[in-house]
Amino acid sequence: MGRNYRNEYDRYQGSDTQKKRRAGRNKVRRSAEKAGLVSKGDNKDIHHKDGNPMNSSLSNLAVQDRSKNRSFARTANARKA
Repeated sequence: MGRNYRNEYDRYQGSDTQKKRRAGRNKVRRSAEKAGLVSKGDNKDIHHKDGNPMNSSLSNLAVQDRSKNRSFARTANARKA
C-alpha cells in the first residue's frame, strides 16, 4: 500500500499550527532572497538555530546548505540533540 498524501495533509500539514509554521519559514526565505543571501535553486536553507520557525529574529537565523540543515542528530523521541 502506498503513502496516503491526502490523509497526511488532513491530519498534519493542513492543521492551523503547521500552516502558520510553514508561512513563517516561507516569509524568512523570501526576505533572505530579497537581501541577496539566498537565491532560487542554490540548495541553501534558512536555519532556525533554536528549531522554532516562528522565531524570525536575525540572531536566530543562518544560511546553511540544504543537506546540513536537514540532517542533524536526534534524541530518542526525534527531537534535536
